Amino acid sequence: MNYTAQEVIQYVKEEDVKFIRLAFCDVFGRQKNLAILPDELERAFSFGIPFDASAIPGFGGEVRSDLILHPDPATLSSLPWHPENGRVVRMFCTITHPDGTSFEGDCRALLRRAVEDAAKAGFSFAFGAEMEFYLFETDEKGEPTKIPYDHAHYLDIAPDDKGEIVRREICLTLSQMGIQPECSHHEEGPGQNEIDFRYSDPLSAADNAITFRSVVKTIVARNGLAADFSPKPLPNEAGNGMHINFSVRADDGKDDLPVAIAGIMDKVREMTLFLNPTENSYRRLGSNKAPGYITWSSENRSQLIRIPAAPQEHYRAELRSPDPTANPYLAYALLIYAGLDGIARRAQLPESADVNLFTADEETLSRYQHIPASLHEAVAAAKGSDFIRAHLPASILTACCNG
Repeated sequence: MNYTAQEVIQYVKEEDVKFIRLAFCDVFGRQKNLAILPDELERAFSFGIPFDASAIPGFGGEVRSDLILHPDPATLSSLPWHPENGRVVRMFCTITHPDGTSFEGDCRALLRRAVEDAAKAGFSFAFGAEMEFYLFETDEKGEPTKIPYDHAHYLDIAPDDKGEIVRREICLTLSQMGIQPECSHHEEGPGQNEIDFRYSDPLSAADNAITFRSVVKTIVARNGLAADFSPKPLPNEAGNGMHINFSVRADDGKDDLPVAIAGIMDKVREMTLFLNPTENSYRRLGSNKAPGYITWSSENRSQLIRIPAAPQEHYRAELRSPDPTANPYLAYALLIYAGLDGIARRAQLPESADVNLFTADEETLSRYQHIPASLHEAVAAAKGSDFIRAHLPASILTACCNG
């Protein structure tokens, strides 16, 4: 529900809300928050709440370290795992400098700007993520181990799939927060799970991805387990992906998805740092159905981009390289700009790679360009990219290249 500021204030009074969490992300996609009491809510909406940003990576140093959080009332959500008496709610925030100018490291604002730029050009994008994570046992001190919670396989059921009850609790919690999961199941790896989301507008999709990681970690910890979103938690097992389904709609009704895909394929090497931002990310790519080449095809899971079989109203593409360590605000913003670039140039899709790239011979593979094979290679591609410099502030690029 899209609340107004006045409706949020009324809700807080009527629903016995005692704490309001003002949430935002650092440039690496890690959620941060500052909690205020109800008496401070009107001030938060009118003037914002200041905080010291000097200790947040990518947000600058001790000089001019004060920044202001401005809550977005449309993102109000109750946190269901807290007691109903003394309820806790959360809102995502816009970040500014004290003089009211936008903070260049506000990734959510960057995505909002990308959405606005697309709308001005006559296009709207939608995103839906497929999020994978492992469940591991904890030791006697409650610290995570690398012992999988079960040894079930893809789409197995209980009792082999021990994560079924945990996934159910996660999905019910998300539903209580207004986020509708599309499906959930056990994945290929031992203790590996997947929950998929319905399509939504880019800003909601990114907010949901951030919320999802927080909900999973909270619910899993309440069950005495640990959730691991790292791209390759176990060296010889399937990695965790964040497959991104996307579509584009033109105001004139034209089918611009193919040229948008061509634009993304053209820019994907330069964007890879923001889709796969850790050293661990590159242990996943190129194995266990994670792509290693810049290719596309229909219904082929060895590709970077595949076009799933679906009715026309669900016509979309799936980008299979990103992993859950990506900052969704940056990832979605760059995908929008790359898609717009392809549309503006009427970029041509290369020939589809209708082969299994995991079993293809060297001669076949030599026809295709590699995704960056290491973090070092991805950083170099981003640093040398006019496209990245045009759409991301230098401070974010520097932080991500050095992070």
